[in-house]
Amino acid sequence: MPLDPQVQTYLEQMAALNGPPLHTLEPETIRQMISMQTDAALAMGEPEAVASVENRLIPGPESDLPVRIYTPQGDGPFPALVFFHGGGWVICNLDTHDALCRSLTNEAGCVVVSVDYRLAPEHKFPAAPHDCYAATQWVATHGDELNVDATRIAVGGDSAGGNLAAVVAQMARDQGGPALVFQLLIYPATNFLAETHSKKENGAGYMLTQDDMGWFSKHYLNDENDRVNPLASPALAAHLNGLPPALIVTAEYDPLRDEGEAYGQQLIKAGVPATVSRYDGMIHGFMSMGPIFDRGNQAVKESAAALRVAFGRK
Repeated sequence: MPLDPQVQTYLEQMAALNGPPLHTLEPETIRQMISMQTDAALAMGEPEAVASVENRLIPGPESDLPVRIYTPQGDGPFPALVFFHGGGWVICNLDTHDALCRSLTNEAGCVVVSVDYRLAPEHKFPAAPHDCYAATQWVATHGDELNVDATRIAVGGDSAGGNLAAVVAQMARDQGGPALVFQLLIYPATNFLAETHSKKENGAGYMLTQDDMGWFSKHYLNDENDRVNPLASPALAAHLNGLPPALIVTAEYDPLRDEGEAYGQQLIKAGVPATVSRYDGMIHGFMSMGPIFDRGNQAVKESAAALRVAFGRK
């Protein structure tokens, strides 16, 4: 179908700014720009309220990891979603995904632990998956402290964070836990070797470009051998049996669309209960744009409903 009118307007506004392409800038420059944009957005209004928000440091593989813990209204113990933000493993942070985490906390009625894993190129692969797995283990072993039911833990994330959620689900299966009840994969990158129709069809003009993806992978990976490592390309794992149920959210005009949907089909063939939900007319990143894209809000609600079902299944 055609681009959603709200997306079309947004892309026209972005084009009118005539900013430099992401892949022509240095990581730190982009991070500074994002920080300024995030600060400006926060100054425009109060964030969605949750019962409590706590920033703290937890032990990581090589250094302490910042996390942000969102708790919903109610008595608990609550189920938990360990969330990994997108940004190509290079940019973004806890603040860029604060609004999405707040919405998921309230809609799903769960504690959300958002993880500020180490970024590339300062910390290349596999620093990010190791950090995310360590954070997931920490949540599972600190349930009482977090008012969390450690038997109801899910992982999730968007884009690079969706990649990390899929990887952590495999690590938990292969390394003795924790037992996860669900994986929420929002337009995930799943295969660094994938040459898909959606990359060719949507590789320019729809926010995330082919050039941007090459820039991200150059900064994240050490060499070509990393592309075939399942900790980078979860679709290339030897098998996908025994993984938790999944919801894979994709967007029609996203270069990552096909590899996300292919991973969903791989899960189904492996006997994993998985749902692939494509949002027609949408672009990469739309779910974080709920304030301006109606279908972004719809995707949040669908994701939260899937989480509630998984948490109830226990």
